[in-house]
Formats: sequence, C-alpha cells, structure tokens
Amino acid sequence: MRTGVRLAVDLGDVRIGVATSDPSGLLATPVETVRRGPGDLARLAALAQDHGAIEIVVGLPRSLSGLEGPAAVKVRTVAAELARLVAPCPVRLVDERMTTVTAERVLRDRGKKGAKRRAVVDQAAAVVILQHALDSERATGSAPGEIVELSTP
Repeated sequence: MRTGVRLAVDLGDVRIGVATSDPSGLLATPVETVRRGPGDLARLAALAQDHGAIEIVVGLPRSLSGLEGPAAVKVRTVAAELARLVAPCPVRLVDERMTTVTAERVLRDRGKKGAKRRAVVDQAAAVVILQHALDSERATGSAPGEIVELSTP
C-alpha cells in the first residue's frame, strides 16, 4: 500500500463532492462541496495542493453493465482538464457505480433529511469512491482504476 494523501472527486453537473484520505491510506473523510462553474477545477487543484495529495481519484460513472455513456464522456473530459492543471500529480479514474445510492442510504440511515442530505451527499459519494479505491489497493497491492494520460498538443 502506497503512503500519502489521496483526494477524491465526485463530479456532478451542479456540485463536486471532495474527500481526502489520511496519509496512511486507511480512511476517507469528507472535505467540501465545490459548486460547478468558473474556477471549480482551480479549487480542486488548490485542495490537492493544500492536502499534499499524491494523486486525485475521480469517480467514473458506468452503467450497471459496465458500459460508459454520456456522463462518463463528460467526466473523462473534465478529468483530462484537471490532470493538465495538477500535473505532475496523477489523476486516476475509478468505477463509481452505485456510490451516490450508497451515500444517500448512509446519510438517510444517519437521520440526514432533505436539504441537509443534498448539501453533503456529493461529499459522501466522494468518500465512498475513495474508500473503495483505498480498500481495493490494500487488497490487490495495485493502484486502483486507470491513469488519465496527458495528451500532447
């Protein structure tokens, strides 16, 4: 298991949930929700720098069958932009199937309702994405997901 803080991102159309791990890579915790729009990727880059992240993990939405649709195409495009912005810090895409559903259920079980739940569900989804990535790396000994390659102009 590699040591170092990871930053996780759950990209939505309106909000971006952000979570981080402890330096040993054992536990994911929520950080903040970033509003999508001008400056959102700069904020993610600043968070990665502030936390000393060794990599950024971005959730890649796939259908239950594993296929990628329009949402995955958007995420791949944004992840490539983020990778250029934070280079040389690597950006990885990891499967995020069912993470928002899982996050919603956890928050509901903890008594979060309505607007309070919507305010933090993106962060909770980022926590689920990151915790799954950390657990996967610990179990397999390999970094999770796929690296976002920087394209040369």
